[in-house]
Amino acid sequence: MTSRPVKITDTTLRDAHQSLMATRMRTEHMVDILEKMEEVGYYSLEVWGGATFDTCMRFLDEDPWERLWALKKVFKKTKLQMLLRGQNLVGYRHYADDVVKEFVKRAVAGGIDIVRIFDALNDTRNMEVALQEVRREGGHAQVTLSYTISPVHNIDYFADMAAKLEDMGAHSICIKDMAGLISPFDAYELVTKMKERINIPVQLHCHYTSGMASMAYLKAIEAGVDVIDTATASLALGTSQPPTDTLVAALKGTPYDTGLNQELLSEVSDYFKEVRKNYHIPLEVAMGVDTNVLSYQIPGGMISNLASQLEGQKASHLLGEVLKEVPRVREELGYPPLVTPTSQIVGTQAVFNVMLKERYKMVSSEVKNYLRGYYGRPPGPVDEELRTKILGQEEPISVRPADLLPPQLEKAKEELGDLLEKEEDLLSYVLFPQVARSFLRRRRGLEPPLEAPVKARDGKQEPKKEHQLHNIFALDANLILTDEERGITAYPA
Repeated sequence: MTSRPVKITDTTLRDAHQSLMATRMRTEHMVDILEKMEEVGYYSLEVWGGATFDTCMRFLDEDPWERLWALKKVFKKTKLQMLLRGQNLVGYRHYADDVVKEFVKRAVAGGIDIVRIFDALNDTRNMEVALQEVRREGGHAQVTLSYTISPVHNIDYFADMAAKLEDMGAHSICIKDMAGLISPFDAYELVTKMKERINIPVQLHCHYTSGMASMAYLKAIEAGVDVIDTATASLALGTSQPPTDTLVAALKGTPYDTGLNQELLSEVSDYFKEVRKNYHIPLEVAMGVDTNVLSYQIPGGMISNLASQLEGQKASHLLGEVLKEVPRVREELGYPPLVTPTSQIVGTQAVFNVMLKERYKMVSSEVKNYLRGYYGRPPGPVDEELRTKILGQEEPISVRPADLLPPQLEKAKEELGDLLEKEEDLLSYVLFPQVARSFLRRRRGLEPPLEAPVKARDGKQEPKKEHQLHNIFALDANLILTDEERGITAYPA
């Protein structure tokens, strides 16, 4: 058999700790191992994007741009990549095109080689500006299929979408299985069909939540997948990715041999085994398999979030009902994939429906904006009776949502004033106005440093006191977003 080495993208410095420890790993706990990671032979390292940008400023008092620059000083041979939420960038709402273009420009200039672009609804309109800007800046535009299962999502749906993304200019395609739903044989079939339809590389990103990810990787490799996403063994499994060390060992001596240095991989794993002692990793997140995800399709982190939210309302006994309500809400909203921000939109509404003992008695602003089309085009038909109940005779928009947003950078520059020390500060402020302003003021010594989080008896951080039912839209129990961050004020009422 012809040699066909599989490439490895290691997620340890981004998605692994986002999945296991709420993205709390500090830069100081990364730097001492970077030189060894540079020598392993990875295809790329995922180091930025997703929730890292937000949590750096909000919880760690770190500048996310400084983190990127520090990593790039070490990594010269290994490509660095990030996760970009399409028109949402690294936030939770759509931003104007001038912000998207400037952010991509600064990210690529700062050291990002590969930008993985996705949209929660698989609405290609929400990815096109970022895609074209990555190409214009000389980066690698990896465009993503947000994988899910529903009556409107099947193998042909995703193969057709992959062909469309190639036509749009994607350099490669990533299948992003955020909830660990893809079965081994579906992975084989999907990669096979994509390889028949497109001529660019295919990458597979799975979370281990359901226990199928390593098997899915092996079948995808047989079908011709080019790259797989893994995490160092000490930060793998659970809601994270399959272990790099194990996959490399399994493929050694085969036509798919990765060629990675196993001795260095072991040292990297040992290093992060010590690092993880500094952080709280809930047992249910780090260990075991949750096959409930195959029924509810809720990513593991979202299940723990719902549990935390209900606990804050003294309603933990309702979790089972909420998990059953989630698929019903998802169906009524046209089967959106459950990934940020649609997982929060669906999950929050399910909580409302159960806790208030009447479905849609209270409707979140996010659901209203979703039905108006402000997040993009739903994958399937929305329940028209529900739409009429919530919006009356208001018609959803038919244009690309960002077409309705005026430029934002100049206005933000005026608002930020003399807190602006570098151009990247402006982008931090546009993305997270209150969080960035407070962070920049602390940098100047105008506000006191962040206090250490209060620990609950179970080791988790206590939720903020202002956490209320009406403001439940969050990534974890510690993250309370403003209306502006949630996108409520992004469009005309």
